Parts: sequence; C-alpha cells; structure tokens
Amino acid sequence: MHPLLPGNLGRAARTALRIGDDRLSYHDLLRAAEASAARLLADSLRPGDRVAVWATPSAATAAAIVGNAVAGLVTVPLNPALGERELAHILADAAPKRILADHPEAFEGRIPDGGPRIEAIVTAGPRRASFAEVGPDAPLLVLYTSGTTGAPKGAILTHGNAASNLDGLAAAWAWSGADTLVHALPLFHVHGLVLGLFGSLRAGSELLLLPRFSPQAVCEAFGPGGGSMLFAVPTMYHRLAEHLEAHAADRTRLAAARLLVSGSAALPVREHERLAGLLGQRIVERYGLTETLINCAIRHDGERRPGTVGPPVDGVELKLVDDDRRPLPDGDETAIGEVAVRGPNVFAGYLNRPDATAAVVDEDGFFLTGDLATRSADGYVRIVGRRATDLIKTGGYKVGAGEVEAALLEHPGVREAAVIGSPDDDLGERIVAFVVPAPGEPPSPEELSSHVASLLAPHKRPRQVEIVPDLPRNAMGKVLKKQLGARSTT
Repeated sequence: MHPLLPGNLGRAARTALRIGDDRLSYHDLLRAAEASAARLLADSLRPGDRVAVWATPSAATAAAIVGNAVAGLVTVPLNPALGERELAHILADAAPKRILADHPEAFEGRIPDGGPRIEAIVTAGPRRASFAEVGPDAPLLVLYTSGTTGAPKGAILTHGNAASNLDGLAAAWAWSGADTLVHALPLFHVHGLVLGLFGSLRAGSELLLLPRFSPQAVCEAFGPGGGSMLFAVPTMYHRLAEHLEAHAADRTRLAAARLLVSGSAALPVREHERLAGLLGQRIVERYGLTETLINCAIRHDGERRPGTVGPPVDGVELKLVDDDRRPLPDGDETAIGEVAVRGPNVFAGYLNRPDATAAVVDEDGFFLTGDLATRSADGYVRIVGRRATDLIKTGGYKVGAGEVEAALLEHPGVREAAVIGSPDDDLGERIVAFVVPAPGEPPSPEELSSHVASLLAPHKRPRQVEIVPDLPRNAMGKVLKKQLGARSTT
C-alpha cells in the first residue's frame, strides 16, 4: 500500500481532476501517471532520483507529479515565472535528472547550458506491472522556500509528512470523497500542490483546478452540483468580496460552499466581517509553512474566530518560545513568542544544507518557524508576524507588526497595509506603516497614526506613515518587507 495515495486510486470511476476542458477519472489519472513514471524509469531513472516539473496548471502536469509519487521519484516543482538566477540556483542545488513540461517549447532557452534535459510529459503508452514499494520516509517533494533570508533552500518533504498532515486536515475539515475542492492556486507551493492535489486524492474528493483566478470563474464553480470547498489566499477573497457586492446571484452560488478556507497570509478581520455579511458564513483560516505543512487550522465545527488560525492540527505539537528558545508559560494571552512545532508533519531537512537544518531545530526536535504569535487559554493561535521582519522593538516595548496592520485595516480609508520597524536613534526602531488607500480621498498620516493609537496602546502607533499605490509582493501574494525596508531608509 502506498503511504500517501489511497489503495483504490485506480479503481474509482468518479472524476478526480478537472482543469479547463480536461476531465480525468481516478482510473484515468492513475493510468496517465503510471505512463509518465514508466517512461522515466525506462530511461534509466531510479526511485529517489529528482525530477523537475514546470508546474503549469494542466492535467498532464498533475499526472506527472502523481506518477513521480507512485514510482518513488522526487518532484522538484518549478514556478513558470522563475527568474534566470533563481532557476539556475534551483537546478544546480537540486540536480534533477530530468525536467518535464506539458509544453517544453514554452521553456526553450530557459535551461542553463549543461543543465538537465527537458522533455514533454508522456501520459500514454506502456505501463509497468508494478513499481517498487515506497516507504513513508521516502522523499516526495523538494519545495524551495521564498529566499527572503538568502538563496532559496530546498525543503525535503516525505510521503509520510504529507499523509499525516492531510489526515489531520481531513479530520479538522470533515474532508471526504463527497467533496469537490475548487482552487486557482499554483502547483509549486504547499497550498496548491500538497493540500490541493495530493489532499484531494487522499480524501477521494474531486479537484476543480482553475487555470487562472477570476471571481466569476470561482463563483461559477459553485451552486447545485458544484464545488463544496474553496482554497484561496486573502488577495483572492478581497477580490471575491468586491465581486460579490456587485453580483447578487454569485453570492447565492458561493454561499452554497460547505467550507471556505484561507491561508498563506492573515485574512484581515474587516474582510472576515465583509464576507460573512455577504455569504452568511465565516472563512476558515489555517497556518503553515513549506517546512512543516499545516500546523494550525480552524475546525469545521469549531469557533470561527477572526484574526486567529485555530488550534494545532491533530498530530502537531506546538509551543511558543522566547528569544532564548525557552517555552513561554501558559495562560498569558498577550505574550508574544516564536512558534515551534514538532510532529510527523515536519520536513526531513534542507537539501544539501545540514547546517541550515540544525539551525532551525532545537534539542527536543521542535522546528523553529520564525513566526511570532500569541496563544489563547483554549489553544487558539494568532500570528502577529515574522521574527526577522515583524518583531519591532521600540522604546523598550515589543510590538508585532501584524497587530498594527490589523488595526490599520479597520480604518475605512485603508485598502492594504504593511508595517515594518526602521532604525531609530531614539527608539531603537520606529514603527513605519505603508498604506494603500481605498478609493477616494486618502486619509492623512496623522489620522492613521491616531486611529491605531485609539485601538492599541499608544506606543504601537506608527511614527511614520507612507501612502503608496501598491505593496511589493511575491508569487503567493506575500508582501516583500525587505523592499519596504529599503524604501523607509531612502
């Protein structure tokens, strides 16, 4: 029995995957996956070898990734938008034996001289009678981090990491074969690939993958006989809210969803309330990292508490630690600490970087996430930022940037906000806010600073407010605060 994929994968006639005009049953998906894997194994590859896949949203791409899992080959997903330097680094570090693409011609000239061969994904042809047994500790994926603190590192995720975490999420969300999951997330990140593709297969549900996000396409996927779950990121939910306010019929469609899940960044409380008013149900948030998969999730039958990511997923141990990695005492809901997690969800380490792995794992085997959070008495976690960029030490106080951002977003004149700490001779660091205003006359910096001071302690107010047209973001919509930091000092 495969440690990740269900034993009845190839016997089910029901639809496994829909992308555009392509529709594959579980049986057909397995046949296509096995054909892709058989071709690679016939061409001298062996279990444990790494295979890079250009992660375009297609049925062939999904089949290739599933085929690699069946055969024990290790997938290295490639973002089609990778820059030349990023791509060269990943290919040199991961050293894949092959590069697969649904349409190789689209990537001609992208591979550095001397790099691995790029070839088309094969989804038809000879199949093997059997594949070598794959164990739970065998590598499944090498996913590269965003590289915010240096060159991207390859996180090795095993079949067992994914299986255990997806089972925990299935329990949290009552995720089953009766569901149809809708998402428009890329197949080169945890949210779209592990949760979306492998999660659907493990649950036995149907996956409707939208090649491109649009609010209209998402809403059309729901309604009678349509989707039951939606995975999206906050930017998508913001655009959905704007669309729903103008299209009443689509509110009815999306309101039919059983579960609406947001991740990859915090969903502002204002958007929670806005969507709850439009849909009659609250969004469920979850929290995870590339290295740990999903650590916390609001349960389908739990309290949907805006601004929090819920309790730990089944199987995940979580603690908050201070600057010296000592556990914070329970019961102090205002104390900010770094999130540390332990469990079968935690990755096997960074590829070729035992030093980097050792630096983020403590003596008890807890992974230090770098994320800052508070924890309520009943176990709900609230993420307030990243240690590297979001813990601001100002005038002897510790301030979480996320808390200030959330306060700014409660002002009707603010559309987006990002907060950083900038060096200050007097305070150590001053709180600097970058604000994208809502349509209309933008609020003044003084008004926004006073607004924060009215909601939070006075020392948490921004000392500097910059009104900007947009915020720099990466492919998953996360704000690039290093770029903001450079702006604040120029």
